[in-house]
Amino acid sequence: MTSRRFLALSGLAAVLGLASCASQSSITLDYVPSPGGPLRGAPQFTIGAFANKRGVDSLHLGTVKLPLGVPIEQLQSNSPVETLTANCFAHAMEYRGMLTDSDKASYLITGDVLDLQGELLVHPYANVRLRMNVVEMGSGRVLFSKVYKAERQTTAYRPGSGSPVPILRELISRALQDAVDQAVDDPAMRSQVRPGSGGGYRPRYTPGML
Repeated sequence: MTSRRFLALSGLAAVLGLASCASQSSITLDYVPSPGGPLRGAPQFTIGAFANKRGVDSLHLGTVKLPLGVPIEQLQSNSPVETLTANCFAHAMEYRGMLTDSDKASYLITGDVLDLQGELLVHPYANVRLRMNVVEMGSGRVLFSKVYKAERQTTAYRPGSGSPVPILRELISRALQDAVDQAVDDPAMRSQVRPGSGGGYRPRYTPGML
């Protein structure tokens, strides 16, 4: 065996060894409303179930990789992504004064998680793609359905500057919030629901975990 071939095989074995030893980190996402005040609405909505349509496990949130693409750390969420997404919609609706109890709601929000993950190869980034459905409670009719996308990215990560996990956690949280905020503030969605009175409703929401 030539020395060049031996070195190549040794390098491959080292890479495969790193991949098999990839560690896991468990992270929690949050919702923190943007400054400037929300686009408020009437309390007519309740939140239903979301489905994980990503093709990966519900707890998988992303991967930290070496520049060669070898995964060295897997990110796991404390709750399934479909639960995180439903909670994020609940926070967004609560903050806007649009959430109410299920027995009083006129509309139900459901949907699908099509993409929700973060990754570090060179640049840390996060990707989110969600489908939101607005269902009329009385008839069960889907009044509105649309896919919303969001991405977040930072500058290149410098190895040795600390763990990238907090950076990815922040990027995933903000990308999820961006997509959800787009959905609940979409004029096309709001035009499909009957006008209602907010009745001086004040949100009970405080920024927190999903």
